[in-house]
Amino acid sequence: MALVGRERDEERLAVLAASGGCLQVVGEPGVGKSALLSTLDGHLVVGVEAEQDLPCAGLHQILHPFLDLSTLPGVRRSALEVVFGLSDGAAPPVHLVGLAALDLLSGAVVLVDDAHWLDQASQDVLGFVARRLTDGVLVTTSRTPLFAGVPTLSLEPLAPDDAQALLSSVAPGLDAERRARVLAQAAGNPLALTELPFGGNSLEEAFAARVSKLPPDERKALLLQALSGSGDFRHPLMRSAVVQAASPAERQEAHRQLAATEQPDRRAWHLASAVTGTDEKVACLLEQTADRALRRGGAAAAINALEKSAEIGDGCQQARRLMRAAELAADAGRKDDVERILLEVRGLDLTPRERALATWLPSAFDDGVGEGAAGPGELVGLAEAVVRDGDVELGMRIFWSVAMRCFWVEPGTAVRERIISVAAKLRIDPCDPHMVAMAAYVRPVEQGDSVIAAFRAGTPDDPATCRLLGSAALQVGAFEDSVRFSVAAQRGLRAQGQFGLLARALAVEAWSRTRLGDIATAEPAAAEAAELAEETRQPYMRGLAAAVQAEIAALKGNYEQAAQLAAEAERIGLAAGARPVLATVQLARSLAALGEGRYADAFAAIRRIHDPADPAYQLALKRYVLPELVEAAARSGNSDDAGKIIEELDTATSSPALAAGLRYARALLARDDEAEALFTAALEARSSPWDRARTHLAFGAWLRRQRKATQARPHLKAAAEAFDAFGTKDWAERAREELRASGESRNGNGELTEHELTIARMAADGLTNKEIGERLHLSHRTVSTHLHRIFPKLGVTARAELKEALMTYEDTVT
Repeated sequence: MALVGRERDEERLAVLAASGGCLQVVGEPGVGKSALLSTLDGHLVVGVEAEQDLPCAGLHQILHPFLDLSTLPGVRRSALEVVFGLSDGAAPPVHLVGLAALDLLSGAVVLVDDAHWLDQASQDVLGFVARRLTDGVLVTTSRTPLFAGVPTLSLEPLAPDDAQALLSSVAPGLDAERRARVLAQAAGNPLALTELPFGGNSLEEAFAARVSKLPPDERKALLLQALSGSGDFRHPLMRSAVVQAASPAERQEAHRQLAATEQPDRRAWHLASAVTGTDEKVACLLEQTADRALRRGGAAAAINALEKSAEIGDGCQQARRLMRAAELAADAGRKDDVERILLEVRGLDLTPRERALATWLPSAFDDGVGEGAAGPGELVGLAEAVVRDGDVELGMRIFWSVAMRCFWVEPGTAVRERIISVAAKLRIDPCDPHMVAMAAYVRPVEQGDSVIAAFRAGTPDDPATCRLLGSAALQVGAFEDSVRFSVAAQRGLRAQGQFGLLARALAVEAWSRTRLGDIATAEPAAAEAAELAEETRQPYMRGLAAAVQAEIAALKGNYEQAAQLAAEAERIGLAAGARPVLATVQLARSLAALGEGRYADAFAAIRRIHDPADPAYQLALKRYVLPELVEAAARSGNSDDAGKIIEELDTATSSPALAAGLRYARALLARDDEAEALFTAALEARSSPWDRARTHLAFGAWLRRQRKATQARPHLKAAAEAFDAFGTKDWAERAREELRASGESRNGNGELTEHELTIARMAADGLTNKEIGERLHLSHRTVSTHLHRIFPKLGVTARAELKEALMTYEDTVT
């Protein structure tokens, strides 16, 4: 039998086994996933439905042969000890467990069949490992892809010729009518082709028919095995067929029998499956199961246990159990579960705290900018009421959501003022990092000085606190502090497996470094932030990272790439009006347009960030893009418009970025009798290397236009050298063009001979090559040759530039 496609699949698996890596094999039941997996040698684990609600049960099976905990660093060893119930402790984040699993599986070959039946906690860890394992082999099978970012091999039904060949090999004596019917029913499914010739119109029906023919004792034994997850069945569909063939009463009795022999969590689930109607005692056992699951990091299992407990327990406990499940789902980032559970509690009698939770929980995702989230104004009132009722912890959580909303969306001045007013009533130290960050998000200008003052206390040891302070520093334009705190946070966040927070710290670092001109370091930080945000399901952080990548590409002169990244980020940002994403997109587009000489487009893009009616308007970030605004305005005839924006800015803050931007802007927009002093003051003030390079370029260009070429050249040289070091080639070229225009030639010798000077003056006056040749008794070709030598010496590329260049040149040599 020549099943060519399957032979190629086997070859691919063989190559994978030899070279290392991960692959998920997907396809419908019976298509041949298990058969394909059997061609490899390795540690085989089979997922079973009966263990879906036992957190990390699958992971324990996967790691068991390699489980030498003594080889792991302390924090990773502790994480596995907690999730496997070997010790007590706080439930570790999934990525920390994943790092420990990655260590143990180095060099191993692991095969996981029916991975879709693994418990959710094990699936989460396995996905983390699958995206990172390089020194080892991991192959999983499932009905649909489980892990984003992992190579996938999709098994399709057999082609007609192969299906016919397989059927002939297993049932050669079928008559034509029966053969045609089997081929149609099987639709290329290999298992169906081998089973349906012997009875049944479907695999489930065929397996169930065989089970029904067994003696009662054998059927009962098989049912017990199927429900317990034990026994060696030919195929998972056979296990399902055994359960479906039993009557409800038979299944309930089997669950009761199993409950007497199982450990506490399995016992609770078996008893729950045997309940008809309600049973508060069993519901309490399930709630205890939920508690144990949480201690082992099994949020999904805990949620399922609480929902089942609410279903079978007393009605007076239903709302409490469901709201607890909803709160756990929100903490675990399970948005769909929250929405489903909140639908279940509609109409139930809720306590004030539960009503507050029901209002706030939809806002706990995507920093509250997703669809269905409560507005900032509503949340402020909710937080105020919760705090008044004495629940300061929940009130603080709601306040934090409101503060984050002030970064991602624009609630308006009144709401911002109300947030600060209510926050002042909280019995929390204003120097607490959460309060510092809240102040930075809500009132970045008015609270800027107090926020910046908080940075002087030093760098905390706690990585989560450092991350908060890094984010706060970005809001108030203290970019060096933002980088310092964000980098300090990352080592600890990596060690703890806090990859969701790590994505945020990296994105903040990348944004701040790019504004400082350190794009060589910002680039990998932005790339990793984008990857981790995708993995940890943070769409708007993913959009922000992509927007920073677009900004970096624009600065490096990769304009096509910048446009693609900006479009990608904009799609994400527009989904819910995520203003920092959209603002950074416009910044990237403005930089690209400046680099390409499209100054009107550059001004139009950056102007949007300052327009309160535009989705790209962002209260904090608009203050840190002034250099782009004024440069685009000056080159596109919009200086007056830019000047009005500058004067309207509230400067009641010591923000380093805002101060540097204002110095640059006012120098660039100044009258000629004021500009030199303002440029000099800007260079004397403390600023970032990028700000200094930009000021050198603008000052040098202004000096050249004032026919002060000798004074201009040091500034232009400094700018060119700095931009080369930054890797911003087009900015460096602009500085060199200005340098050439100042009389500095490409080869270092800008002097013209008297003959060349005469030709240059004639060409500057508008004479053609032929007319110049007639006056000087030269051929027009000789005149052309002279001009090709003259242009580089004067730093020009066209005849239209000669007049101004000659004026500068003659001032220099006189």
